[in-house]
Parts: sequence; structure tokens; C-alpha cells
Amino acid sequence: MRVVTPLLLLSLAVRPVAAQVSAADHIAMGDSAERALRPDEALRHYQAVVALDSTNYVAMWKAARAIADVAKQVQGNADSLVRRRDSLYTVGRGYAEAAVRVDPNGADGHYAVAMALGRLSLTKGGKERVRFGKIIFDESSRAIALDSSHAGAHHVLGAWHANVRRLSGIQRFFAKALFGGGFLSRANWDAAVRHLERAVALEPQDVYHRLELARVYVDLERYTAAREMLSSIEPLPDGDVLDPEYKREAVELLNEIRNKRDETT
Repeated sequence: MRVVTPLLLLSLAVRPVAAQVSAADHIAMGDSAERALRPDEALRHYQAVVALDSTNYVAMWKAARAIADVAKQVQGNADSLVRRRDSLYTVGRGYAEAAVRVDPNGADGHYAVAMALGRLSLTKGGKERVRFGKIIFDESSRAIALDSSHAGAHHVLGAWHANVRRLSGIQRFFAKALFGGGFLSRANWDAAVRHLERAVALEPQDVYHRLELARVYVDLERYTAAREMLSSIEPLPDGDVLDPEYKREAVELLNEIRNKRDETT
């Protein structure tokens, strides 16, 4: 006759509990991993929730965010790296679009679509980039319409305005003529500043908001404002996997503009 030891009884009691991690527990563990800057671990928890419930809105948009954090760490221009990075962003886009289908009135889902496409568009050619640009504009605008305090959406929309304005006149002309990019005429520097300043006001501890706004100030030759913004970055805590890199870029840009004077009109 088999003897059931106390240790065996304990193992039998623990196994079913360990196998039955709830969706809420997975999301909580994923959020904890995100805060600890472990997006790969967070992604596994969010994906586990989607496997349990393919209509879980929160898990899907958070999976899109986590996979973007994984992808942006794949740096380099080698074809294999670009393919790897783009494939991850594409999967993230899929999660984000699924979230929007589940809840069209959720700001986070629309933001996640815009964010994933913004990252994915960086390696695309002209026509596809313009097509993505229209979606990025629409989705980030929709997120703000649903939640005016969504800092991430303000950042994406502000960056969209800035990136379009950075195109040369010839680039914008051909985009409009060849690719139907008439919506690009909506881009303006005032909107870039307004949305990025709003992002900083909503999330003052975010390094990337401040760096992106400083870059726009430099574009506008508002060097004093740019120096103030860049100088404020170094003491901030790291809240993103790329914050150490963003901080290095801030120092480099600050050195570049240290002695430049503001444009006067």
C-alpha cells in the first residue's frame, strides 16, 4: 500500500492552485513586471490572459504596449534586426487593433494602435509611411477625444505634427501628389508644442516626453526652453527600458545647443 506522506499531501494541495492563476492575477503580475522594467515578463502575463479570454481589453492593449517595449530594444539596421523588430511591432499592432474591436470607446486601445504604427513606420517606405501616418493621426486624435488626459496619446500626436513638419517641402509635395497625403497639411508646429507640453504636464516624470518636447523647441530655435527641458531630465527616475539611452541623447543635445541663441522675430 502506498504511504501518503505530509510532503506529498502538500504537493497535491499546491498543484491545482498554482495551475489556476486568474486573469486578474496575471494582469497584476504583468503590471508589476512593467514597473520593474521587465517588458518581456510582462508580455508573457498579458498573453496568458488573452489565451484565457480573447476578449480581455485590458490584457490586449497592455500586451501591445509591452511588445513595443520589447521591440524597441532590438536596435540596429541589419536586415535581420529590422525584420525582428518589425515583426514584433506588427504583433503589437494586432493586439491593439483587437483591443479596439472589443472596446471602440477605450482610449488606451486607440493609443496603442497609434503607438505601434508610429514605431513600425520608422522602417517603411514612402507610400506605406504616409498610409500609416493617416492612421496614427486618426487613432491618437481619437484617443484624446475619448480621454483628454491621455499623456501617451498627446505625445504620439505631438510627435506626428513635428515629424511631418520636419519633412522638406518637396517631400510633402510628392507625398500629397503621389500617395494622397493631403491630410499632411494639418501638421503644424503649434500643435506639436501644445500636445507635447500637455504630455509633460500630465506625466512630468516621463523622460521621453521631455526629450521629444526639447527636440521640437530646438527645431523652433527656442534654445533657452530646450536647455531648461533637457537639464531637467537627468535627475528623473528611469521609468522606461530606454530611459538611460534617452538621458544620454539629452546630454548630447544639450551640449550641441549650449551656446546657441534663441531666434528673435
